[in-house]
Amino acid sequence: MDMPTIPVIGEYIAIRPGYCGGKPHVAGHRIKVQHIAVWHERMGMSPEEIVATYPTLTLPAVYSALAYYHSHREAIDADIDADERFVAELRETAGPSPVAEKLRRLHAQDDRLPPG
Repeated sequence: MDMPTIPVIGEYIAIRPGYCGGKPHVAGHRIKVQHIAVWHERMGMSPEEIVATYPTLTLPAVYSALAYYHSHREAIDADIDADERFVAELRETAGPSPVAEKLRRLHAQDDRLPPG
C-alpha cells in the first residue's frame, strides 16, 4: 500500500488574506516572497547574506521563498513591477519631501566656501 505524500515546504511560505496584502510571505514574518526575490535576483544578495541582514529569517525559509518565487515568477514579477510603478508615481506627484527640502536649505546655509 502506498503511503500518502505530505508536502512540507508549505511550513515556510504562507498566504493569509489581510496580511502582507494577501501576498505570499515568509510564515511568521511580514517579509514577502517578492522582497526576498528582489534582494536575491536584483540586488545580488546570496541567501546567506539575506539571513545575515535579516537574522530572524532562516536559510530554509529563504530557500523556500526563492523556490516559491521561481514557481510563481510571472505573478511575483508583476507585483514587483506594480510596486515600482506605484513608488514612481508617488515621487512624481509628491515632489521633494519637506524634510529633504529643509535639509538641502540647511546644508546650503552652512556652506561658507564660495562656489568653484
